[in-house]
Amino acid sequence: MSREGDELTMKAGTVPGSVTISYRGAGYEIGRGQGFYGIWTTGESRSQPLEWWPETPAGWHGAWSRFTTIETPGTIVATAQHTAGQHTAGQHTAVAAVTASSLRAVIAASLLAVGVGCGVAGLFPAYLYGANLAGAPADLVPHVIYFAAWAASALLILLGGERLRAGALLGVGTSVVTFGFFFADAGTVIAGGAHLAGAGLVLGLVGWAACAAGAGVAFARRPGGAPGRPHDHEIGLVLALALAALGTAVAFAPSWDSYLLRTSAGAAQSLTAGNAFANPAPVIAGDVAVMVALVVVVVAAALWRPVRQGTALLAGAIIPMAAQAISAFVQFGEATSPTQFRISPVQAAQAGLTISNGLTPAFWIYCAFVVALIVLTCARIVTAAGPAGNVRA
Repeated sequence: MSREGDELTMKAGTVPGSVTISYRGAGYEIGRGQGFYGIWTTGESRSQPLEWWPETPAGWHGAWSRFTTIETPGTIVATAQHTAGQHTAGQHTAVAAVTASSLRAVIAASLLAVGVGCGVAGLFPAYLYGANLAGAPADLVPHVIYFAAWAASALLILLGGERLRAGALLGVGTSVVTFGFFFADAGTVIAGGAHLAGAGLVLGLVGWAACAAGAGVAFARRPGGAPGRPHDHEIGLVLALALAALGTAVAFAPSWDSYLLRTSAGAAQSLTAGNAFANPAPVIAGDVAVMVALVVVVVAAALWRPVRQGTALLAGAIIPMAAQAISAFVQFGEATSPTQFRISPVQAAQAGLTISNGLTPAFWIYCAFVVALIVLTCARIVTAAGPAGNVRA
């Protein structure tokens, strides 16, 4: 198919004269015909290119950008037909730009890999209060999910093409939302003293910083999508996503955990825990940062063009919040120590104390909003799909 605005017109079935192939990959090859640059399928007839551009520096840049997007990374090689002397100024510029861009992608993926490595290493030393994350499943699960999302981001960045941009946005969304969680952990140390922190917390913070930097490098690698004005038929869905994000943020703050304490004498007491605003000020600041970041990222993602990229950004925002819900379920299934309520094991044994775990209505409301975010994200993909199932910009 031709490009709109190109100063070249070709009729289907026209043989474009002699063709010189400059580079070849696993599935496609790029070269020059009579008055144009084109892309062909490797091993098939060159009577008609799949796509073509005018034989200008801008035309070569457009052809090369398209070629490196659809071709498998790492398979592109110069052909015997092509020599260094055949490069035009446009070819030199495009090849140099792609080389520099590829280097930035490797740097971004490497930073993410370092961050994930630090995060995994941080699961085992003391994190807070002398306890490590590996020994506390409810705390371990969300951290594993965060670093799995960043690992997926690194992989997508290395795959290149459109997947690179999706990986960058996935990493950015995860980094922005999780900033508040890691800040809240650091806030515990700020409020209670440096003696509360362990090597695990330090490694975790370094891991977050490296992952955030890697996602940022990939995001800034080249101009991509951006928030834009929604089409009329999308306004309702965008508003629904914004409301679901706001509901998730609001439901994140109240207590989620409930406990029923009973003694052998028949005395009973109900307690709740987990209110975000019942913590020291630095921890509250971190929790508020999570809530604000979630709403901002979801709204930006809902307006993002192209829609496929916005979906990656949405996923990056939703994953950490879903991880919090999973963590609460894990904690619900664990036994609760009486020391959590400042009751020694000896006192609990003497009183015949039993503790039953529960989850408050606020938690179930939170889960409903998270599910709504996931469903609305899927709906956005479906409604943005064209007749052939391709996602429109």
